[in-house]
Amino acid sequence: MSSRTRRSILLQDVRPWGGAPTDITIEDGVITALAPHRADAPAPEGGDRLDGRGLLALPGLINSHAHVDKSWWGKPWVSYGGEATTQGRIAHERAERGALGIPSTDSTELVMQEFLRHGTTATRTHVDVDLGVGLDGIASVRAAAERLDGALEVEIVAFPQDGVIRRPGVLELLDRAAQEGAASIGGLDPAGIDRDPVAQLDGLVEIAVHREVGLDIHIHDGNDLGVFQFELLAERTVQAGLQGRVTVSHGFALGDVSGTRQTELVAALAEAGISWASVAPPGRGRLPWASMREHGLRLGLGTDGIRDLWSPYGDGDMLRIALGFARLHGLRYDEELVDAVRLTSTDSASFVHRDQHDLVVGSRADVVLVDAENVPDALLRAARREVVLAGGRVVVEGGELAL
Repeated sequence: MSSRTRRSILLQDVRPWGGAPTDITIEDGVITALAPHRADAPAPEGGDRLDGRGLLALPGLINSHAHVDKSWWGKPWVSYGGEATTQGRIAHERAERGALGIPSTDSTELVMQEFLRHGTTATRTHVDVDLGVGLDGIASVRAAAERLDGALEVEIVAFPQDGVIRRPGVLELLDRAAQEGAASIGGLDPAGIDRDPVAQLDGLVEIAVHREVGLDIHIHDGNDLGVFQFELLAERTVQAGLQGRVTVSHGFALGDVSGTRQTELVAALAEAGISWASVAPPGRGRLPWASMREHGLRLGLGTDGIRDLWSPYGDGDMLRIALGFARLHGLRYDEELVDAVRLTSTDSASFVHRDQHDLVVGSRADVVLVDAENVPDALLRAARREVVLAGGRVVVEGGELAL
């Protein structure tokens, strides 16, 4: 069923967030009513009835940090090579991507299908923009999303993986990407890669203000060097009036500081309206989550790259990412485990420019059904997504794509 010809649906006998059995009415891709389950409840006029079989219902998952353009998914296995540093990974990718046909619309579509199969219905994805591929990666991502007919909502960050200032012409490419519809532009280690943090940040901020787009900066640099860049970014965010439109991705240095200094840094970042995106990598991804929540510093989770020239890992499952986050931060109590799942759904609405994202009236009808006792059970087992609805369409049945 095309997203442009959606029918009304009565989704019966599901348990939103593990609560009481509920019937959810969906019309034109939006949740319009929730009511206690009644076996004889009438379906919307001219609509369909879908038996939820008492399954646990979650909102569609949101991937707040992906790189769908880089993957070799669907191709023969590619062995890891090159040096295990940020610069080493960049060099290896540039040397090898052409032979693998990266970027590729076909591989990108396969990754997006895996997102849907695992219950992800919206993603914010970085897409490489550089002097080699130009804007071809963005074109590939848009083409792949179009093939899925809107089932997966995709927000694009034009991303300068090979640096900005050190590659003359990249700022112009980023400006063009923003002009042609990218929701945000990205940056990368203004100090560690470009070795000129002021020039990179000033150039990016100028484009973000002029084109009225967001800004998302990868900062891998640790300790004082990373903190220095956070402070520069916060200052420029406030000066330019970009509060609520700037995100730091990874930001490992936030976990490298401690005590009063860390608390003051979190407060300053929150006051500047900066958001955080993490992929919860083991060993280096621990964040001062309690302090971030206390100060209102928004956090989203993402998969990062999936089977690409940076790493062979990844399968597109945001519940596994949430589970990794929970284990990394020592979460054990039920309410904490539920909060970890919320990071991949309701709490990440702003990362894809949604005012709300939940199993409530007015939300896009993105619903994930799993056979689990409660939300912690679904998280700890990363339970199979039995049924997934995206914008009111059934896109997964029995754990497999139904597109």
